[in-house]
Amino acid sequence: MKANTRDFKEIVQERALRDKEFREGILRESIVCMLSGDIKTGKALIRDYINATVGFEKLSRLTHKDPKSLMRMFSVNGNPTANNLFEVIHILQEKEGVHYELQAVR
Repeated sequence: MKANTRDFKEIVQERALRDKEFREGILRESIVCMLSGDIKTGKALIRDYINATVGFEKLSRLTHKDPKSLMRMFSVNGNPTANNLFEVIHILQEKEGVHYELQAVR
């Protein structure tokens, strides 16, 4: 079963590297999930996005935080502070060249 997970991660990474809309979709959906209260899925998606794009080592240099600390933040049991979460989202938006804005929907 572990091989299937690895294959899936490789597939996601390969597509993310070649498809800007796919990358943006993962990042956007992670934010939407978190804003909707589905923190677990949101963190999983943002972790997949980080792994498929900048990686935790480079993100570590950009945030000045230990890569293992960042990995723990976005793990299943991780609990990033609001400051850390929004800093990472800000950096990822800059790296992707997008800016997401919140809009009220009634």
